[in-house]
Amino acid sequence: MSAPVLYGPIGRAVRKIAPFLETDALGVYVAALSMWSAAIGGTVKVSSRGNARPVLLWSALAAGTGRGKGTALRAAHHVLDASLGRFLATHTTSGITSGASMVNHLWEQQEATSETEHGRDVRTVVIEEEWTEVLKRVKRDPSFTTKLRAAWDGATLRNTTKDEAQEVRDPAMVLHAHITPSDWTKYVGESEAAGGSYNRILPFLLGSVPMLDDDRVTLPKVDGWELSDAYGWATARPRVITLAEDARPLWRIVRRYARILGEALPEAQAVFIERTAEQTLRVAACLAASECSETITGETLSAAFTLVRRSVQDAVRITKGATSPKVKRQPLSLADKVRARIEMHGGRATSSQVLPFVGATAAEVKALPGIVVTVERSGKTGRPATVFTVRGDTSENGASTETVAEPMPASADSDRNGDASRHSDAQPASAEREQRRATVVRLDAYRPEPKEAPEPAPEPKRPVLPRVSVTERPEPLEENPFRALL
Repeated sequence: MSAPVLYGPIGRAVRKIAPFLETDALGVYVAALSMWSAAIGGTVKVSSRGNARPVLLWSALAAGTGRGKGTALRAAHHVLDASLGRFLATHTTSGITSGASMVNHLWEQQEATSETEHGRDVRTVVIEEEWTEVLKRVKRDPSFTTKLRAAWDGATLRNTTKDEAQEVRDPAMVLHAHITPSDWTKYVGESEAAGGSYNRILPFLLGSVPMLDDDRVTLPKVDGWELSDAYGWATARPRVITLAEDARPLWRIVRRYARILGEALPEAQAVFIERTAEQTLRVAACLAASECSETITGETLSAAFTLVRRSVQDAVRITKGATSPKVKRQPLSLADKVRARIEMHGGRATSSQVLPFVGATAAEVKALPGIVVTVERSGKTGRPATVFTVRGDTSENGASTETVAEPMPASADSDRNGDASRHSDAQPASAEREQRRATVVRLDAYRPEPKEAPEPAPEPKRPVLPRVSVTERPEPLEENPFRALL
């Protein structure tokens, strides 16, 4: 099983949050790419041989119940939500079960945005977390698959059954679905795939991962400024992304790979991978747009090919009746847990915010490489607080926390205060900052000296009873002393 390359700003964000997820990182990457393609689909197209077409990526996560499909979708929202503004909140829908409802939804959105500042907007993300229920219903509508193919191609969609004709040009609709492998085999028919309806969807089998040791750790914040800039760049005006010269040798290999593999596989499996080359080109265009580039380099095309090749392998596995592969997760190290807690609290966490959640002592955390321990005291009589930061960060007042200093004696503090008072007229601002500067000390500097354990108190002397011989010993009492009162 080949490992896809998590490329670009989206890939870096997914790799950052992957250790804190109980799902396969591949599902997060795929869902994020699909939503990203919908966000830029209104203005960005990809071209080869002079034919421009959409960059829309349709995907399906195939895994058993409770295997992390929903978790992957929510994590993808975490990656993209801040960068795309309100796009996901205003352009997401579900429950489209007929061709007429699909066209009607896009047409209504077109009419609602036709007089806005940015003009008509027909971008849509269709999220079907229960895709099996949709597939059961669409079998009764023969026009659904026809309109599905037209939407992926970016062709004009029309509704002719209503009194008012509805027409949508250049639709930018993306479908992201969740399904179990057994339901895929049952409801995604070979005849529909042969007609091109479902071989436009990239299926991915999610690997199972074990539970995390601590489910209280939230996802770290993702810095989405790169994707935010790329989103503004991609939607500012129409753009056409093309192949660079260094990518053309690999592009010929990709096209040859798709043709040879299609001829080698049985017909029931080959129909699902007929669009391998086109899917690779679309993925590469989305990755290039995430880097504000109008050309697809050889590196970008190679990363896209690793993802589509994984989908080809999973499509073959699903049609053979295979289930989700098992993926072993490496447990989080103590350093990773500590860094996660520090990042969760904005790069600066106290001992009470770290130690109870990582299962370690302060000495063990202090010994970790890259973790800096500081002790801060609020006022002269305040209780000192132990603060953990990551090496290389700076404190709020600008003091570097990369080195650990011994605590200064009281005399040195008084000398410093005296010097500051003598130079207050010349440098009042710097003196004030120097007084407020946090001093980095060792934890053991504030630990009291261990006291010797007090000697145990002597046991009280027991009174010496006179010894009584056996002959002088009194008669034993009756078992019930109250019987004598009767």
